[in-house]
This record gives sequence, C-alpha cells and structure tokens, in this order.
Amino acid sequence: MDTIKICTEKKPLMIAHRGCSGLELENTNAAFVAAGNRSYWGIETDVHRTVDGKFILFHDETTARLAIDNLEMEKSTFDTLRRLTLLNKYSEKKDRADLMLPSLSEYLSICAYYEKKAVLELKNNFSNSDLDEICAIIEEAGCLDNMLFISFGYEQLVYLRRKYPNQPLQFLTDSKLPDGWLNMLTDHKLDLDMRHRGLTKEILDLCHENGIKVNVWTVDNKERAEELAAWGVDMITTNILE
Repeated sequence: MDTIKICTEKKPLMIAHRGCSGLELENTNAAFVAAGNRSYWGIETDVHRTVDGKFILFHDETTARLAIDNLEMEKSTFDTLRRLTLLNKYSEKKDRADLMLPSLSEYLSICAYYEKKAVLELKNNFSNSDLDEICAIIEEAGCLDNMLFISFGYEQLVYLRRKYPNQPLQFLTDSKLPDGWLNMLTDHKLDLDMRHRGLTKEILDLCHENGIKVNVWTVDNKERAEELAAWGVDMITTNILE
C-alpha cells in the first residue's frame, strides 16, 4: 500500500488527515508514524477530554464506528477508552493489538520525532481551563512552536489568540462561510480551514489579499487536489494524497 502522488508546479503544504489514514486506522499511533515516514508537512488529529479530565485522540463523539464497544468519549474514563479493541478495516483480522486510542502526549512525541507540524483540532466546546491544560501539556513537551490549532469553535480560537498573540490558528468551516467571516478572521489574525467543495478561486484570492492562509479539507481526489494547488491554496489536508 502507498499514497497517491500528485504533481503540481505550486507546492501546497500537505497535511495527513488523522494521520496517514488512507493506509492505517485513523487517529492511531500507527497512522501518525505512517505519516511521519512520508513527506507530509503536518499530521492532523482530534482531541477530546475524558470524564476524568485527561485528553485522548479520536474524531467522533462515540466509539461505535471504529471499536467493538460503543462508548461516549466525554463520559468515559481515559483508561476505559485505552482498553478498547479497535477494528482494523485494512485487514481481514478484526483487531490488532497495537491499535489503541493515543494520548495527546504520544501524538506530540511522534510529531516531534519525525519533525512534523502538529495540527490539533479542538473537538468540543472546551472551557478556558481545558484549553489551558492542553496548552500546558504542549508547552511541557516543548512543542508549542511546532503547533497549529484548528477549531470550529470561534471563541476557543479567540481565547488562544489572547493567550498566544503569534500562534498559528485556523478557523474551521464547512462548505458555507458564516456571515461576517472576513472580519472574524482579520480581527483576530486567524487563517481559514475550509471544506474544499465550498472553496472558490474568488474566496481564496480574497483571503490572500487580506493576509489569510487557506487550508482545504479533506481532499482525496488527485485531480481536485491539483486544481486547488494551481489556484494557490496554502495547505491541503488529505487521507491518502502525497
């Protein structure tokens, strides 16, 4: 198995979505290492707070899609979630002993070891104290200079901007931009992370005119990625393209 290669004159930064999730089970250390061993600029993942106040990596609100047991992320303990048997969709075997939900610290360590940008999506409506705890873990690991925070939660990004005046932050949005989006971004020096189907060349050019970088998610079609690269997008988030 390997990634699908794209060829473009312009070279957007490539981000491995939930790790190299086209090759390994998403949001596992195996997927992060697979991305680390390839040419990706960044490795993206999703962080949740467990009921006992720890931070674990998973995309969904419940574990049903990828595990034998169906548990709510925010209502389960860290140790319970770590013991889950995850399904391995890339093999006839139903489980693999090395597949488990990673801790935030493990992810940061892998990104640092492979010299990749850590692209961390803040999944839920974290309180300011939760954000402070996440940032403390990142700072203690010495990884703050290598972090890109992304979130659908605008207020979370505003809080982080006050905390870190120069930290890269991206506002996540679906295919439709909210009213007043340009002022939202420029007021707090935020970049844009948009579902690729909603992006137009006009939106991209307007962002660049205002000093806003643009990341697009989640692009797995080779021709679409090459089109977006030709437009001049700054970053492409993908499961399988390289």
